[in-house]
Amino acid sequence: MSTNSPGMRAAVLMEPGRFDLAQVSVPEPGPGQVRVRLQGSGLCASNIPAFEGREWFSYPMPPGDLGHEGWGVVDAVGSDVTGIARGDRVAALSFKAYADYDVAEAEQVVKLPAMLDGQPFPGEALGCAMNIFRRADIGAGQTVAVVGVGFLGAAIIQLASAAGAKVIGVSRSESSLALARACGAAETITMDDHQRIIYAVSALTDGAFCERVVEATGKPWPLDLAGELTGVGGRLVIAGFHQDGLRSVNVQLWNWRGIDVINAHERDPRVSVRGMREAVEAVADGRLKLAPLITHRFPLERIGEALQAVVDRPDGFTKAVVLTGEVHA
Repeated sequence: MSTNSPGMRAAVLMEPGRFDLAQVSVPEPGPGQVRVRLQGSGLCASNIPAFEGREWFSYPMPPGDLGHEGWGVVDAVGSDVTGIARGDRVAALSFKAYADYDVAEAEQVVKLPAMLDGQPFPGEALGCAMNIFRRADIGAGQTVAVVGVGFLGAAIIQLASAAGAKVIGVSRSESSLALARACGAAETITMDDHQRIIYAVSALTDGAFCERVVEATGKPWPLDLAGELTGVGGRLVIAGFHQDGLRSVNVQLWNWRGIDVINAHERDPRVSVRGMREAVEAVADGRLKLAPLITHRFPLERIGEALQAVVDRPDGFTKAVVLTGEVHA
């Protein structure tokens, strides 16, 4: 189905650190696809390498590229699509969502209930949190340390607290520690001195350390720290985005304590969509609250500024979204 619009806006990463807005053709959905008139997209830390520049990237990137956390309203449906109709508000797993429109496989969109109308819903990112939580196997009565309290860490704290776990939040800034407490952490520890943190968690757990530890920074030292905080037979869940080089880890400690190590990143779209559906349910029933998680909003025209905020993480920053609004209505 065609649109009457002459074109759409799409952000193009022209070179490291510089986006331009381009006017490009509106994409058409193929068989099994839908087109989404986007209302916005979350910004992901995985965008940082391309934004800063690495030798393996080519510029300019395709229009809308890097955006994969979009939500909006279905405005066109390809052939062979059932269960999704024009006018449905959805979160979409698509890959050029820094634009006014994007197309997605129909099986990779999730309907949003009316109670979420008007709220940003970066479905892919929220789905990541749900998938991490599922693989962490967190339950009532456990002590859980979350190392790094950004968007993912804060979401996991909410979910773990709602599940009845005692959560210890470990993070650098006072604002992130305050976020941890607001999300339900029973204890917070400043992430500064390695040995001091180990002693503090040991004291809080009578020397047993934690049944579950979620590392959510993507940095080497916190990963090493997370292993130290995991108790005998515990589970260390790597949720951080470790894509900037090799890591040296204390396998001797992991082996001695019999730690299960879980890499909680998903690359199967079916699992991502499962997490998105579970995120809708968690927000609907109150286990996951969006207000503390989405702190910064930018129009699409300011996407470069938005990504710089993802890099710099100013005080009080948790997650940014870019908004396209009700364009081409």
